[in-house]
Amino acid sequence: MGIVISVSRASIDISLDRLRRYVPAVVEPADFDRFWRATLTAAAATPVLVDVRPEPTDLRLVDVWDVTFAGYAGEPVRAWYTRPADVPAPLPAVVEYPGYGRGRGLPGERLTWPVAGYAHLLVDNRGQAGLFSRGDTPDPHDAPGGPSPATRGILSPDDYHYRRLITDAVRAIDAVRVLPGVDPARVAAAGNSQGGGLALAAAGLVDGLAALLVTAPFLCDIQRAIELTEASPYGEIARYLAVHREAEEPVRRTLSYVDGVTFARRATAPAHFGIGLRDEVCPPSTGFAAYNQYAAGGSAAPLREIHTYPFNGHEGGEAVHVRRQLRWLDAVLRPAGTAAG
Repeated sequence: MGIVISVSRASIDISLDRLRRYVPAVVEPADFDRFWRATLTAAAATPVLVDVRPEPTDLRLVDVWDVTFAGYAGEPVRAWYTRPADVPAPLPAVVEYPGYGRGRGLPGERLTWPVAGYAHLLVDNRGQAGLFSRGDTPDPHDAPGGPSPATRGILSPDDYHYRRLITDAVRAIDAVRVLPGVDPARVAAAGNSQGGGLALAAAGLVDGLAALLVTAPFLCDIQRAIELTEASPYGEIARYLAVHREAEEPVRRTLSYVDGVTFARRATAPAHFGIGLRDEVCPPSTGFAAYNQYAAGGSAAPLREIHTYPFNGHEGGEAVHVRRQLRWLDAVLRPAGTAAG
């Protein structure tokens, strides 16, 4: 086991020493595994790839495809598949999940992974586009709850928006593994904020994931987070409960089915975390809750490390952290016997 913790001090939350030891008793529903097994089995009944077509761009160094895959309930989910041009060999792949209120945007908006030599699948967030970036995947479901994605269908785990989004995240990994030019044994999940929460969920649900990269994860230690911060998206849940006072019990029950700490306990892939200690959107303790219990249910702890940024908030380490991610992932996914570049 390799554990690396970078040193830092300032925090709007608890102290760094306490963060390192913070292991909350996040309660798991008795039927948690059965719930997700049934959900994913139903989704897998539909062949995962629906459509893959070349996307014309003005980019000469990468090739892009417009991908549609079958997500929750077999419903179509859009993604951009990008890889270095003129590289025929199968490549390791990074499946990236955008943050809250974002879609897949336009081709070429996120090029870090393909220009670093990876195949890259950028997954659309169903029903979330338009707030910060454009997307092309609707969420054709209606159930009691609030108007925002964080509160949509929140009165029942069966109806909750994140049941569908997490299923889409898992199916995206199924999809990338059968795309041309991908080494299916070397697939990593990556994301920031909501994307980090989705990547964590995928790590807890997908067998054989090669690596996990998470920064400022949303959906972790949720029961505490909704009491700790007024910032959205957690604040949207708190504001819903401020109006629907009688809904606290069913809301808390629903949230227990999507908590990243519970998924983290089941994960086995090597993991790389990043957290800003002044993050008011996803408070530092909530990310540490997942990190400190990562792979706790396994017989052997995988390689994992966390980097903290004392004077940064939800933006975290930005380019400094990306450089750390690139170097770490290269070491984890490099084929045995291959020298570092």
